[in-house]
Amino acid sequence: MNVKQASAASGLPAKTIRYYEEIGLVSPARKGNGYRHFSEADVHKLAFLARSRSLGFSLSECRKLLSLYDDDERTSAEVRQLAVRHIEDVDRKLNELLDVRRVLSRLINSCEGDHRPDCPIMDSLSGQEPET
Repeated sequence: MNVKQASAASGLPAKTIRYYEEIGLVSPARKGNGYRHFSEADVHKLAFLARSRSLGFSLSECRKLLSLYDDDERTSAEVRQLAVRHIEDVDRKLNELLDVRRVLSRLINSCEGDHRPDCPIMDSLSGQEPET
């Protein structure tokens, strides 16, 4: 199938599929005219990548997941370890976002939101007020 069909089957935009090919995550065959030809296995890999990316795995992690997927000698412990590291990263990012939310909430609550030019939010963004 061509890239448009592979896109429809995998749920990934054609541009993303071309990028994944460029960085070596997939390697579709080329026809005599130079057009990409995606096999069912290629589309399955693309769908695998789409699902992995939707869970927030990085491209590097996706590359590792694909190599584990293709490895008949893999252990589930290797896959689990990768997922555990990923959820730890997700938890760290969630905590960072909660910190950002707390700072923004404090700034919003300290701002009168009236017609005066004085604004604690602007003061904080310009470094005139500590963000604690």
